[in-house]
Amino acid sequence: MSVQDYIRERFFPHIWCPGCGHGTVLNNLVRAVETLGLDKNEIVMVSGIGCSSRIAGYLDFHTLHTLHGRALAFATGVKLSRPELNVIVPMGDGDALAIGGNHFIHAARRNINITAIVMNNRIYGMTGGQFSPLSGEATTATTAPFGTIDPDFDTVALATAAGASYVARTTTYHVQEIRKRIAEAIVHPGFAVVEVMSQCPTYFGRKNKQGDAVEMLRRYKEGTVPLDKQPADPEKIPRGVFVQRERPEYCKRYEHLVQAAMTDGAALT
Repeated sequence: MSVQDYIRERFFPHIWCPGCGHGTVLNNLVRAVETLGLDKNEIVMVSGIGCSSRIAGYLDFHTLHTLHGRALAFATGVKLSRPELNVIVPMGDGDALAIGGNHFIHAARRNINITAIVMNNRIYGMTGGQFSPLSGEATTATTAPFGTIDPDFDTVALATAAGASYVARTTTYHVQEIRKRIAEAIVHPGFAVVEVMSQCPTYFGRKNKQGDAVEMLRRYKEGTVPLDKQPADPEKIPRGVFVQRERPEYCKRYEHLVQAAMTDGAALT
């Protein structure tokens, strides 16, 4: 199948702001799926609410556009009922780690075979530029005109501590990395998290004097460093694959439990 087979062309041009990084994520997600040669009927995309969640409307997969922060809860139901399907969940930083934070840590803890893409633009874009759990201290936002005092979550550290068996980070400047990491996450047999740092020039860039989209992309280029580069620069954000390990996958364990209960009621071992 070609890239065109995976998108709903009638819904283009997209409605993201000029310079938004989410279109780059969409582009490379589609190309990752194309690289893997997946049938679109084998894919279910579940999204919540926010700028990032619009991505589901542009893809010709089975899609669920659900409640704010609840995408992973719906995705868990889909995966348990149809474990043979590839379930992909694109989320924003608020959708994933604010109202959706509880679902995020428990999906990671269970190690259910879902691909979670966290599109981190450090702001609530769709509702007017409020700060999020990933904004960080001293960030200016509509709800923090004098700067935030809230420390931010580290998505990678949180996902790792919660038990995700694949955790990666990249940026919208590093487009080939996005494609590669998403492809790796989709085929990984467990809960996989890909954080993509994505620019929002409309709100975050403007309110924090980071310039236009080009300048924000330049910051991603110059302000990040590959994880395997030694010695790592402590002033730069590391990117790469932080976790890639095997753990028992939840759906398989659940199937084993059901079979045991249906046969002789044997305890799960």
